[in-house]
Amino acid sequence: MHTIKVPAGIVSALGVTQIIGYGTLYYSFSILAPGMAKDLSISLEQVFAVFSVSLFIGGLTAPFIGRHMDRVGAAAVMTIGSALSSITLALCAWSPSVAIFAFAIVLLEVSSGMVQYQAAFATLVEREPRTASRSITYLTLIGGFASTIFWPIAAVLTGYLSWREIYLAFAALNLLVCMPLHYWIMRSRRASSKLEGARTRDVVIGALEPEARRRGMVLVSCAFSLSGFTLAAILAHMVPMLGAIGLGSAAVVIGSLFGPAQVMSRLINMVFGKSLSPPALAIVSATLMVLGVIILGVSGNWLPGAVAFAVFVGLGSGINSIAQGSLPLYLFGSAGYGAITGKMAAARLAVGAAAPFVFATAMENLGIAMALLVNASLGALGIAAFMAVAASTRSSTKAGD
Repeated sequence: MHTIKVPAGIVSALGVTQIIGYGTLYYSFSILAPGMAKDLSISLEQVFAVFSVSLFIGGLTAPFIGRHMDRVGAAAVMTIGSALSSITLALCAWSPSVAIFAFAIVLLEVSSGMVQYQAAFATLVEREPRTASRSITYLTLIGGFASTIFWPIAAVLTGYLSWREIYLAFAALNLLVCMPLHYWIMRSRRASSKLEGARTRDVVIGALEPEARRRGMVLVSCAFSLSGFTLAAILAHMVPMLGAIGLGSAAVVIGSLFGPAQVMSRLINMVFGKSLSPPALAIVSATLMVLGVIILGVSGNWLPGAVAFAVFVGLGSGINSIAQGSLPLYLFGSAGYGAITGKMAAARLAVGAAAPFVFATAMENLGIAMALLVNASLGALGIAAFMAVAASTRSSTKAGD
């Protein structure tokens, strides 16, 4: 019986590309959005409306991307995605009109689906299905530094460069760092396949019986969509929102606690979470995020409350990223993993797409505290949905016994 090891080199390379991918394509947007609005002579709400539409369209492409990952290999899709990310960041930087800017942002979200966690998790599942859950935890541990690194970087760069110049620098990172790493992973995967020859690859069998899979897919998609809406709304506005409630220059520092909290939750999970099933992890994740949002809604500009908010949301988000990769593998197995996660990502992103715009509008019309409490209520529905997923796996296990 051979021992299958976690592919450390692949995980490390993907960790670097996830930090750059999330940092340049997602986290930096809220920092750069005010400069975009001023430069293009539109309101900040309109900028986030464009972002929301792009998230929605990006979500619609997720099943298509997932099927192609199964067909040609996830690393090949990631290599193409890095090139597309670079091109679209450059197109954003050049855009002379709102229409071209909006088109470029939409393309940016499509390319994001080709290079971020959905594709990275599929790469790890393809590589070694049996160790994929452990590899996913290690990868998210590294990727958790994306916000910690890129929120301050983007904030500092805005003092020296325009948002257009910053996006050109980000384009170079995707082209010169991410694309070569993804290409190397693709080549190493093909070389590994040739060496393995006819050896039957290990597979993971899902916990759900075939007749329970359809209901399971609906439940888990709803659960991730609801918790994803809560998280997307917060992440898109975290630093500006903390500044708006009166925390001033401390907002960036408090917001930067989110990243270390993500890493901390993944470390805790790595050491102590082995006894928790993926459905249980998902419930813990959604609960932590809701608690964080409630704390900020109740405490307002009280500094300890804001710190607790960033830490709790970071802890929940950290585990949520692991659950997005490990829960589908646990429920449905490794066969067709790309297509399955693509369908789930479509539902999650389509619902979460409205979050930045809806939350911005809610803050404008209801106030920040009420907007946070409404957001927490949606997150609570997500907790209930994850509980239903856990119950369905227990029922399926009993039926199997």
